[in-house]
Amino acid sequence: MNETLPMDEKYRVGLARYRQEYKESLENPESFWKEKAKIIDWFSPFDKVLDDSKKPFYRWFINGKTNMSYNCLDRYANNEKRNKVAYIWVPEKGEEKVVTYYGLYRRVNAFAKALLNLGIKKGDGVTIYLPMILEAPIAMLACARIGAVFNVVFSGFGEEALAQRIDDSNSKTVITADGGFRKGKIIELKKIVDAAIDLSKGVDNVIVVKNANNKINMESGRDYYYDQILEDGYVKPEELDSSDPLFILYTSGTTGKPKGIVHGNGGYPVWVANTLKWGFNPKDEDRWWCAADIGWITGHSYIVFAPLLLGMTSIMYEGAIDYPKPDRMWDIIERYGVNILYTSPTAIRLLMKYGEKYPLSHDLSSLKTLGTVGEPINPAAWHWYYDVIGKSRCPIIDTYWQTETGGFTIAPSAHLGLPDLKPGSATFPMPGIDPVIYGDDGKEVKDGEKGYIVLRKPWPGLMLTVNRDEKRYMDVYFSKFPEQYLMGDYAIKDKDGYYWLLGRSDEVLKVSGHRIGTIEVEDELVAMKEVAEAAVFGKPDTVKGDTIIAFVTLKDGYEKSVEVINSIKKRVRADLGPIMVPEEIHIVDAVPKTRSGKIMRRVIKAVYLNQLPGDISTLENEASVEEIKKAVEIIKKEEGD
Repeated sequence: MNETLPMDEKYRVGLARYRQEYKESLENPESFWKEKAKIIDWFSPFDKVLDDSKKPFYRWFINGKTNMSYNCLDRYANNEKRNKVAYIWVPEKGEEKVVTYYGLYRRVNAFAKALLNLGIKKGDGVTIYLPMILEAPIAMLACARIGAVFNVVFSGFGEEALAQRIDDSNSKTVITADGGFRKGKIIELKKIVDAAIDLSKGVDNVIVVKNANNKINMESGRDYYYDQILEDGYVKPEELDSSDPLFILYTSGTTGKPKGIVHGNGGYPVWVANTLKWGFNPKDEDRWWCAADIGWITGHSYIVFAPLLLGMTSIMYEGAIDYPKPDRMWDIIERYGVNILYTSPTAIRLLMKYGEKYPLSHDLSSLKTLGTVGEPINPAAWHWYYDVIGKSRCPIIDTYWQTETGGFTIAPSAHLGLPDLKPGSATFPMPGIDPVIYGDDGKEVKDGEKGYIVLRKPWPGLMLTVNRDEKRYMDVYFSKFPEQYLMGDYAIKDKDGYYWLLGRSDEVLKVSGHRIGTIEVEDELVAMKEVAEAAVFGKPDTVKGDTIIAFVTLKDGYEKSVEVINSIKKRVRADLGPIMVPEEIHIVDAVPKTRSGKIMRRVIKAVYLNQLPGDISTLENEASVEEIKKAVEIIKKEEGD
């Protein structure tokens, strides 16, 4: 954990600037955020930066009036940037589409007018259930323009999850497509919407984008084709209060129904625009690729809003990063001259599995900065990303944040000054973020000790509330440590002040009295030359508390054997000690993953413990669940013998 990787001096000359900005943000937040709020335009200026009179319901930029659509489009559509490319959309198959800022402005106005014609107005709920096509950001920006509160549902969700989100967000309008493409297959989205509407409390309008041209049912008086209701013209952006809701985005809880995270019109755009600027230091000529899905907060903040707020050019891709061949990501980088790549550790480990031959067959010299998001990156994946993809010249911006925070909370800053990077550490907090690590007793732990990561001060990107459930907002995030935000993750701060994330606190294992983060064991496993991916969980044990169980996949060129398993255990023992050695290691061809690439550890654990795995509608490959079941059956049979 003490390994550092010195960066070129040109990156580090501004580290003193980071320290100064960070100090200023905590000591003089009023003046600091008053200045940083200038990154967007305001129709009416705010008269106070922060109202904390109703803690923990913090409100930013009080009485300020603004509009996200205006800030993303109007500011550029009528000046020298009007012909700058906003998006290069790359489909899984077929030809790319290029849309300029002026072209996007025209499309958003036309769709905003169509929404108004359907009777949709400020404050109305709209559910967006679209694949990764240009109409997704267009729909989001059109809703933002008229003040409708949109709720984007990831297109991998099934009808029950969709219906639940339609109802909770009180949506009477759904925007969808006939279908989407995934690894050459058509996902029949309209059929899923029809089934969800049968389960929901009532939807008045369904707007359908023609995308896959598959046969669908259209209900007269309710269903409208997108292209048939568009109407050219200008829609004046609604002047919205900073604390008016912009969107609701649902994130899964450990128990109960998903939480509807509400973000506002003022604090959120100020936060995402500044954090993208601080973290990646994008230049006007750069091509940015956030290889996520718009259905998640990463897509909201860093595919749609922050890049447009900063006037950037983005790549937007519909499809799997390893389809039709494992070099798909590298081909796109070379073809479109991507300068900044922002992807997940899971995606990196997936591509590592195929070896170096694929990235080495492409010219990746356009890359200047790399980034990661979604979960802590293990050092082995970090080094591969840095050495093979970045050719040891591109800093890695490892970002730690979540749906509720709006944008990055802990990450290196290429704009303010990079520290020496430690592979696997998200490094230091963004300006305005005041982290601390507490033990169960509520006291700050010593450097190097594990505990809960908590943010002591509010920041502009903090969610407004949980939709229709203020009690849950307070109970989940502010009850364990009153008036301080519980991130829900376990972490360590080392002696140099670097932060290391260890995974969800509810996934921490207690093995013979020792608290062990699942990611600590997973990092060790995937650092081995044979292992591509690993999923670790705890099996209840009456003596130890938990015993460690691991399911792993192997890299190309390695085969399942007792010798491989024993070798892995031996190295874990040597590197981490006997307490960290998994009691069982099972080798499988694939582990269950969502379509966004995250390993579904809860599904593996549930199958292993003979429990119901819960909702698996987002799975990329349900066959992997069957493989886990077969592995478990073999285990039980061997135990019976």
